[in-house]
Amino acid sequence: MITKEEILAFMREKTYKPMTAEELVNALEVREIEHFLALLRELEQEGKIIFTRKKKYGLPEKMGLVVGRLHGHPKGFAFVIPDTPGMEDVYIGADGLNGAMHNDRVVARVHRRQVDGQQPEGEIIRILERANRFVVGTLERSRHFGFVVPDETRIAQDIFISRNDLNGARQNDKVVVEIVRWPEKRRNPEGKVVEILGRRGEPGVDIISIMRKYQLPEEFPLPVMKEAEKIPLTISEEDLQGRKDLRDWTIVTIDGEDAKDLDDAVSIQVLDNGNFLLGVHIADVSHYVKEGSELDREAYRRGTSVYLVDRVIPMLPPRLSNGICSLNAGEDRLTVTVLMEVDREGQVVRYDIFKSVIRVKERMTYTNVRKILLEEDPVLMERYGELIGSFRLMEQLCRILYRRRLERGAIDFDFPEVKVRLDEQGKPVELIRVERSIAEQIIEEFMVLANETVAEHFYWLEAPFVYRVHEKPDPEAVKQLNQFLKRFGYHVKGVENEIHPRAFQEVVEQVEGKPSARIINTVMLRSMKHARYASQCLGHFGLAAPYYCHFTSPIRRYPDLVIHRVIGEILNKGALSSRRKAKLERKMPDYAKQSSIRELVAEEAERETLDLKKVEYMQRHLGDVFPAVVSNVVPYGMFVEMENLVEGFVHVSTLTDDYYEYQEAEFCLLGQHTRKSYRIGDIVTVQVVRVDTEARRIDCELVSG
Repeated sequence: MITKEEILAFMREKTYKPMTAEELVNALEVREIEHFLALLRELEQEGKIIFTRKKKYGLPEKMGLVVGRLHGHPKGFAFVIPDTPGMEDVYIGADGLNGAMHNDRVVARVHRRQVDGQQPEGEIIRILERANRFVVGTLERSRHFGFVVPDETRIAQDIFISRNDLNGARQNDKVVVEIVRWPEKRRNPEGKVVEILGRRGEPGVDIISIMRKYQLPEEFPLPVMKEAEKIPLTISEEDLQGRKDLRDWTIVTIDGEDAKDLDDAVSIQVLDNGNFLLGVHIADVSHYVKEGSELDREAYRRGTSVYLVDRVIPMLPPRLSNGICSLNAGEDRLTVTVLMEVDREGQVVRYDIFKSVIRVKERMTYTNVRKILLEEDPVLMERYGELIGSFRLMEQLCRILYRRRLERGAIDFDFPEVKVRLDEQGKPVELIRVERSIAEQIIEEFMVLANETVAEHFYWLEAPFVYRVHEKPDPEAVKQLNQFLKRFGYHVKGVENEIHPRAFQEVVEQVEGKPSARIINTVMLRSMKHARYASQCLGHFGLAAPYYCHFTSPIRRYPDLVIHRVIGEILNKGALSSRRKAKLERKMPDYAKQSSIRELVAEEAERETLDLKKVEYMQRHLGDVFPAVVSNVVPYGMFVEMENLVEGFVHVSTLTDDYYEYQEAEFCLLGQHTRKSYRIGDIVTVQVVRVDTEARRIDCELVSG
């Protein structure tokens, strides 16, 4: 039976020219006509092939067409981000959208190719998949109709609501609307109000609005909850069959104070030969969440747990995520263990992967481990006295592993983060700067080592798998990065595709401790590709690792759960049958794609709730003065990052001591008369003059610079 890949391979041949379905049937000697026609429809829907007006099929790239995701701009234009890696984004003017909206999957016809550094331009000719059936926004109501202004500013058009479709919504209500008529040229989209979230500005409405915007579910469907309720909260003798009993081992979890879904636990000892014996014990979620079950289907849909500023939206119901699957101290738990003998150079010389049962001795926090190792807090030293030796060994091995990673060229961007503390009404009361300490590093290094070990083992077994991949940056992106770095006297070394991650790490080390370090690291990070999931082992550029996967968080990440199933089947049976292997190989690309999509959604939602509360927090600092660093320069002003890691904007019109012009080549604003300049990385002092929580914008003015 013919496959999609065989159809595409035929069309990619140099001699191929667009054919009708009948011509393709004859050329490929197809027997299963209905199956073949269904494949053509699927390929067309996916944008892999194009069905022309002359009823012929061809490849988009050979027809001057680009398939990709549309990224809108508040000013009305947009860009098509191609599906094909390395292709240039295509600029789409407002008149060329032809009803397409932000995040739709589209086909664009390119009118003007890239010349002299200018971006290719085109228009949308087909919409493959709509992304905005439901839109969240604020209602602006008149007597006979209303308009909903979308919270997503990249949806540039307001949505018209007829009087009959307002459904009781009032002026300034936050609402969810369902699109009933898509936009056309010079015609706004039309919709109906399907949910009223509350009044704009009411406590809690802001976060709920963001959840609706990203279609994050508040509750689990009833069939999922019913299935979860049937799972016992204790372990039976039958559950222990085929498992190694590690319940008398000294095993601990180390997590944040607020964590309730504890995926991973660790143990350590020194062998007679001086090597370390490191155990990484991961919750065996696959024992409870069976393939094809209601729990599994819901976990696939969610893809990941989402950690918003005020709540967690778990991938699995709390009965599992915080209960029987969570490695809670003092309770028997089913796990998958990776036991690694690591020498004094950080090399894994021997390892074993097996099913186990453990009983965590202590639930440790990052804060307490840090206080034990760095401050030798007397109260904690006494309380955890029997574990101090283990923590010292963990610190020792962590530093060895970290040094080895850097020596092989891994990139270590150490960005401080901000955590927002909220009061009972959800109002931000404090911004807490979170630095990575030795405690976080211990868990990070141990999990990376386990992920690498598992990925390499199952790669050589040729098992169907989901890998975590991070591809090399595009040469053009590195070229642009070096133009930026040149202003600071730095350079990422490399020629075309032969760029090693070590070249990035060298710059990281050179800028360490300097005022411009955070800005330069951020720009370097943005020049790289986004890590994703894939069914092929493509390596991890940032870690300088040829084999890598996500194995250590099956409670909160679907790819980890998927590969736990594969691991479990191989451990139980020794090998996969050819039929089972073929079935899994067909599924893995879909698992990888869905997981990558859901990860991006989660990241955007988490970032938006954090940014919202940071801006809301700054309302109490109107008129206050802060030291800041210029984080970006644009033609109309500059962005500044204040010492609390909140970003504000200084408009060029507020620089009244001169007329300032944007110097693109220099990445700076330059005074016409004084020749005074403002560049990325400059230290300035700013005053907060305006805060707009709706627009997530903080306006500042310079006090001195």
